[in-house]
Amino acid sequence: MIAKLLIVNSLTMREIEGTMIKKIATLLVLLATFISSPGHALQSSVSYYGFEPDITTNFVKDGSDYRLGFIRVAIEVMVPNPQYVGIVEHHAPLLRDAFIHILSTAPQRQIKTMTGRDQLRMKCLEKAQELMRQETGNPVIQEVLFTKYIYQ
Repeated sequence: MIAKLLIVNSLTMREIEGTMIKKIATLLVLLATFISSPGHALQSSVSYYGFEPDITTNFVKDGSDYRLGFIRVAIEVMVPNPQYVGIVEHHAPLLRDAFIHILSTAPQRQIKTMTGRDQLRMKCLEKAQELMRQETGNPVIQEVLFTKYIYQ
């Protein structure tokens, strides 16, 4: 009787161990599949809209002779939802005009410095969010990026 119980217990233990190993193996396979699948762990819902062509405008150079310089900027905006890209595209002429106004009225010292460049980018962001809020009731734009910045 005791020998039968030991045999039954050892079989039960082997079955439990086998089941546990199968479950652990299945979990490892699922984990490996999830980690190796592109974009699932770090997938983001943000989208970008680039203004084409680049924005090129004049600015007044410092000095008494009021010479003109020019600035060329490639601007992209980040939106938190891919559905907002169509809204930004619809309002692109309004946003483009605002960006041109900000860049063309900036003083040379602001255009030529890194801190000035960041101030201009922030001004563009604030104005874009203000305009989108007026037009849609939602700021829509999360960030403004200067992907090309050339001045002369």
